This record gives sequence, structure tokens and C-alpha cells, in this order.
Amino acid sequence: MNNIFVQLATILGLSSVLGFVTYKLKLPLVIAYLVGGVLISLVGFFDVGESIVLEFLPEIGIAFVLFLVGMELDLREIRSFGRQILLAGILQILITTILGTFIVQSFGFSLAESIYLGIGLSFSSTIVVIKMLLEKKDLKSLYGKLSIGILLLEDLLAVVLLLGLTSTTSLLGTGLTQAFPILAFMGKVLVLFSIALILNHYILGALFKAVSESTELLFLTALAWCFVFISLAIFMGFSVVIGAFLAGVALASSPYHFQIQGKVKPMRDFFVALFFVYLGTKVNFGYITQTYWLILIFTAYAVVVKPAIFVLLLGTLGFRKHTMFHVAINLSHISEFSLIILLVGLDAGVVGPQTLTIIASSGVLSLIISSVSISKASQIYRIVTNWIGFFERKSVYRVDNIKSYELEDHVVVIGAHRVGGEIVKFLRKEKRPLIVLDFNPHQVESLLGEQVQVIYGDMGDPEVLDILNLDKAKMIISTAQDVSDNKTLLEDLKIRHSDAKVIVRAETIKDAQGLYKAGADFVIIPEVMAGDLLADTLKDHLNDGDYFKDRPRIEMEKLSRKTLAWG
Repeated sequence: MNNIFVQLATILGLSSVLGFVTYKLKLPLVIAYLVGGVLISLVGFFDVGESIVLEFLPEIGIAFVLFLVGMELDLREIRSFGRQILLAGILQILITTILGTFIVQSFGFSLAESIYLGIGLSFSSTIVVIKMLLEKKDLKSLYGKLSIGILLLEDLLAVVLLLGLTSTTSLLGTGLTQAFPILAFMGKVLVLFSIALILNHYILGALFKAVSESTELLFLTALAWCFVFISLAIFMGFSVVIGAFLAGVALASSPYHFQIQGKVKPMRDFFVALFFVYLGTKVNFGYITQTYWLILIFTAYAVVVKPAIFVLLLGTLGFRKHTMFHVAINLSHISEFSLIILLVGLDAGVVGPQTLTIIASSGVLSLIISSVSISKASQIYRIVTNWIGFFERKSVYRVDNIKSYELEDHVVVIGAHRVGGEIVKFLRKEKRPLIVLDFNPHQVESLLGEQVQVIYGDMGDPEVLDILNLDKAKMIISTAQDVSDNKTLLEDLKIRHSDAKVIVRAETIKDAQGLYKAGADFVIIPEVMAGDLLADTLKDHLNDGDYFKDRPRIEMEKLSRKTLAWG
């Protein structure tokens, strides 16, 4: 049964059947893939250890996911939370590792083995969280950006740890790379990132412009760039995750990145399914019956204790409980990196095969529980909201002197970047009472400097909506791209019996139709509006022929008047 086609038929057939069941049960498809892997390992359809499909192809799925995320993610927005991400990520790993080491050692493990397990329990899976955020369309939410930022930091720290764990050379050695692995690693990070920036600036633009006339050639060139840069990253000692992400970042500003994304996404879904099946096969039932109680304890540590640590840290850093909860629940599992770290310990003779099985089984179980928790996050939040509120503190970005009872007959603007920023400027010019909601700290500080009433927070947080006094608002304008958040807003307004006119944003006609059915008075569809404007422009030009006379100068003057902080 080592034929590659038989293996693919088994994996995809089983995944499809289980996927249909989980879809009907309204559960994440990740669960179907993980359970499929467990069944393949248990029943023995083929030799998993000799499988070409599961040895090589899953890692391509990881590469495609991070490649696309690199293109989609706005690093400037993540950078605005740089301090919080650094503190939360590093402190969480330290606390979870130290606490985990003590707990593991109390069960009779050696100190060295306990340290490896403690480290393994502290990391979360980038690929799982990104897949769940993409399915829920939450990648651009505040907690989505924080989660991704923390996970990318964890991936970098994991590479540093792997370098430290695999380095057996004394500090008295002669080679800089051998003597100071962490210092060498930091230098390599700067070199790799610099290479991405230089290639993007001087080569990639011209290269993709040259091949852009053929969509097939554009797609192949993008794949070539992705794998070439990943190979460079691996050669320099980095993981596929870091290489693929930076390859995507280099194309983020390319005018062709939407075309590339459309071509890569179907391939990503195929390879990612194989990756989760592969994780499921790591469960060894021979050891489970002997160590099931340890598996349950380690799973509980990842699913309960680790999120509690995140809530405590994010609360201390000033985030609202809605954001604290969602980030914590997103990271409530054990990463595939944990298996790699334990494998290093196994090769060094520090960790036994039984310990590796325990962490693998705990990892799969925690991923299943976490996937369900993330998909049901809103329901869980309503249950635990009062408990989490205990850890919430006032943030420097929260404008608590805004009294909700003073807001009446006002305009609420949700999101003050680009479109929202121009709306704010117009309303101020018209001297209309308004309040703005935004989750970008730089945006909030800019608006405060302009003496605009602003709340720092996420529109998905019900308590934030209470502060905006929506039931007395004259108009509510949401420029948020998240359809589910906009639908939640419309449902909330119905409960409040608000008479306000509501304008929301959608990216597709189908989403816009759904928002109209949910109660929106007007839906902004940027591409449709741009098409209508262009049609009117052409009509004016065809009627009198003078529309484009001196038009570039007029439009340049308009653009120069746009506020940079909002544009």
C-alpha cells in the first residue's frame, strides 16, 4: 500500500467523508482531518512511516498558508502593537515553560525531560490559528492581528530555542556561529529580511511586470519566488514558516498579489488538509492506554492554564476583555513545533519515545478542543465574560471621560482609516456631533490630537458598543470589512430598537445582499462604487469631451489634501 495514488485516495476519501460529517455538525474541518489521521494510524491503511505523501506534501501546505498570510497581512498595523506583542509573547513563553516544567517534574520526569516538555507546552500552532481566522474571516480583526503577531514571534523564538538546544559547542569555541548561536541567528534575521526588501525594491517589481501578461506564467513565477526564498531561508537555518511568510511580505505591495492569491488558495486548501492528517497520524495508541491521565493533564494545561496566562498578560497590557478572551482562546493548544522540539530531545537521548507520544497525543487532542472552542468563541465569551472582566484594567487608549448619556443625535463612525478618515473630516467640517471607534493605537492617538471623540476597541465587543450610545445615534457608519461583525452590529441595533440610519461595508455583492436583509440602509461596495463612478466619468467625457482637460492636476491636488494619518 505504498503506492502514492492509493495513499492519496485513502487520505482524501476519508477526509471528505469525515469533512461532510463535521460540516453538517457545524464544526471546523480541521477536526475531520485530525480524526482522519488518527484513524489511518489506528487501522493501518498503509505504513505511515514510509508514506511519501505524508512525509513531504504537508510542509508545502504550511508554506502556502504563510505565503498568503504574508501577502494579506499589513505589517504596519501589526507593528503598531509591537510592544504588546513582544511582552505578551515572551512573558507567556517564560511563564508557561517555568510553570510547566515544575508541573511535569512533579509527575516523576527528569529535570531535562521536564524542561523539554515545559517548552513544548508553551507554543501554539500558527497554521491552525490562521486557518481558523481565515474560515471565520477574522484575520483583520484586532484579536486576529494580535494572535498572528504573537504566533510569528513564537515561531522566531522557537527557531532560537532549536538552535540553542541543538548547539553542543562551548562558548569557548572559535567559530562565531558555533560560539554564539543566538547572536548569529539575530544577524541572520536581519540579513534575510534585508534580502527580501532589496529584492522586492529592485527586482520583483520588474520581474512580475514582465510576466504579468500571462496569468499562468505569473502564477508559476510567484511559486518559483516562494520556493526559492524558502530554500534561502532553510539554507540560513530558518524554518519553512519564516521563509514563506517573508516571501509573501515581499509581494504584499505588488499590484499582482490579488491574482497570485486567487491561484494559490485552492492549492493551499489541498496541502493543508494533508498537514492535519499527518498530525493525526502521530498519535500512538500503544502508549495511550498507559499514559492517558498524563495526556489529559497536559491537554488541560494547554487548553485552560495557557489561555489564563494570556488573559492575565493582555489585561495587564491594557486590552479589553473581549480582545483578551479571543486571543487567549486562539492560542489554547499545543503547536506542531512542540513535536520538533521533543524530537531534538529524542535524538539527544534526553526525551524517551513514550514522552514524544504523550506530547503528540496531547497536541492532537488540544487542537480538536481548541478548534471547537474557536468556532464557538462568541457563545463561550458570553459565559465567561464576568470572570475575565476581573483582569481588565484601564488602557491608555481608552477615552473613559466620554459619557454615554451626553451622546445624542450623533454620528458613529467605526473605523477611521482611509474611507472612515474622509468621513470624519467631512463630519467635522459640517460640525456634526460624532464619535469614532477604532482599534489602531496610532489612529486613536492621531484622532485625539485632532480633538475628536474616539474609543479604542473592537466593534465585536458588546461593551464597547454600549459606550457609543447606539440607540440615540442619528447615523452609524461602519467601514469595517468583516461581514460577520457588521451583521452582529445590525442585530445589536435591532435589539436596541435603534432608529439610526446604518451604512456598512461589504467586499462582495453576495455579502451586500445579506447585509441589506439584516437591516442595513446602505452598503458600501468599493469596487462597485468605483465602477459606477468610472461609468459616470466616461458619460461626462463623452457628452462634452472636456472632463479630462487638466484632470491629472485636479486629482493630484485632491490627493495632496488627504490627511496622511487617515489615508
